[in-house]
Amino acid sequence: MTVVEITSESHFNELTTSLPATTPITLSFHTSWAAPCAQMNAVFNYLSTQYTDIAFLSVDAEAHPEVSETFDVSAVPFFVFIKSGKVVRELSGADPKELSAAIQELSGQKPAGEPAPTVENGTDKDATAEEDLNARLAKLVNAAPVMLFMKGTPAAPQCGFSRQLVGILRENQVRFGFFDILKDDAVRNGLKTFSDWPTFPQLYVNGELQGGLDIVKEILVDDPNYFKNL
Repeated sequence: MTVVEITSESHFNELTTSLPATTPITLSFHTSWAAPCAQMNAVFNYLSTQYTDIAFLSVDAEAHPEVSETFDVSAVPFFVFIKSGKVVRELSGADPKELSAAIQELSGQKPAGEPAPTVENGTDKDATAEEDLNARLAKLVNAAPVMLFMKGTPAAPQCGFSRQLVGILRENQVRFGFFDILKDDAVRNGLKTFSDWPTFPQLYVNGELQGGLDIVKEILVDDPNYFKNL
């Protein structure tokens, strides 16, 4: 099936209730300002041509907050997989291989054509040279106006510091992109040198390092409206 762009909450409700109960559904939540979303949208569109038994629905998370809140979307890109009317899996982050595997599992079938094209998302094994790695890191830190490099994902942080920093961003209603450094050794190790900051999480604003959890706390003590002024 082709990707259907949701235009309203009523459109979403009408569409999902009109589909046969046996039709699996994949929801893609995205925003226009987060670069990883554009990359994953291309993969999502491609996969929709390969799995014709699945309904592919695309939702602008900001334009339709009522739909986003239904699925507790806190960061993008974010994917929800529904089968027999129940959410069977959620996936947060820009990992084309993981998205492809999840959709194949939802379908229970092999894709009709070739595997999904690879999109740069932090797993490109060819970017091993220092110059290429620095170029990747420069692109990653600018992937969103506010970019968080953390252990795990906002939905499932893998360390207390990352969990606290995600909480601060949410409390201040900050839109942010994120990168799970546990999934890429090159980024995890390279970013320490690139930023001259040895620990994680690391928060970037407009491509510039702000620091880790303690620094962000200090910034907010000095300027409680810091995030509101971005």
